[in-house]
Amino acid sequence: MTLTAPPAVPAAAAPAARPTSRRTPGGRDREPTVRTLVSDAQLARGRGRALYLTVLGLVTVLFLLVFLFPVYWMVTSAVKSPAEYALIPPTFVPESFHPETYAQAWDHMDIPRYFLNTVWYALGGWLIQLIVAVTAAYALSKLRPRFGNVVLAGMLASLMMPAAALLVPAYLTVSDVPLLHVNLLNTPWALWLPAAANAFNIYVLKRFFDQIPDDLLDSASLDGAGRLRVLWSIILPLSRPVLGVVSIFAIIAIWKDFLWPLLVLQDPRTQTLSVALSRLSNTSQVPPTEMMAGLVIASIPMVVIFLIFQRSIISGLSAGGTKG
Repeated sequence: MTLTAPPAVPAAAAPAARPTSRRTPGGRDREPTVRTLVSDAQLARGRGRALYLTVLGLVTVLFLLVFLFPVYWMVTSAVKSPAEYALIPPTFVPESFHPETYAQAWDHMDIPRYFLNTVWYALGGWLIQLIVAVTAAYALSKLRPRFGNVVLAGMLASLMMPAAALLVPAYLTVSDVPLLHVNLLNTPWALWLPAAANAFNIYVLKRFFDQIPDDLLDSASLDGAGRLRVLWSIILPLSRPVLGVVSIFAIIAIWKDFLWPLLVLQDPRTQTLSVALSRLSNTSQVPPTEMMAGLVIASIPMVVIFLIFQRSIISGLSAGGTKG
């Protein structure tokens, strides 16, 4: 009688080993360990936890002083009386409260005119920037023109140049547009056209468009869609997160810009809010408390926009082209 060995089981047919999971004494799976700067073991110790909380508290207080104290000083200075504002040493908590200063600044400094000017410049600049940035990024990412990498490298190289070095060439360009010989000073185009060539926005959009699979565009082309139809029906709907981020950056950049509008908008009727406040601060007709109130009013829209869209900014910059 001969004994035959059972047939060997192929390695491919062997059941795959299941990953072992650590369990707590209660039988529950432990959550995956997350590496942090300070380990959980160090935080569990009394001395380590006290040191961590102390350092965290000091850093938080330092950031609050650096970033929020100027805002607090501006808001509280507006409600002081002019005599209290000029006190040395200054009072950190207002001894007198005059909230009517904001209404006086709104009327005396003609803030509604300059506020509407700034809103008009911001909306127009946002639309033009979006059109130029989207089309340029789409061409560099999906159409891939000849010498496209050279063009992109030149645009990125412009980001390394200080903004002050470009003021004189840009001013000469808008004061006498080449070939057209048109003077754009004291017109919205003096702000819109230079702002349209924003290399950072183009780069952000191109990086986002690169993540969109070309198979989607090829399928649309086979169905008869042209280049513009692909951009409008496929690229833009998938790019809503990053388009929101670029839009926020464009509006904030135009709203807070000061030096360039100061050069190209010399007519007081066409000036932005920041330029008008700077001009009025050099006159003796505006009390310093009203000037502080005007600065607070000029800061409110951008603070509100940031507080509302702060999550959209982070998620838009890190979002991928497609999900799943």
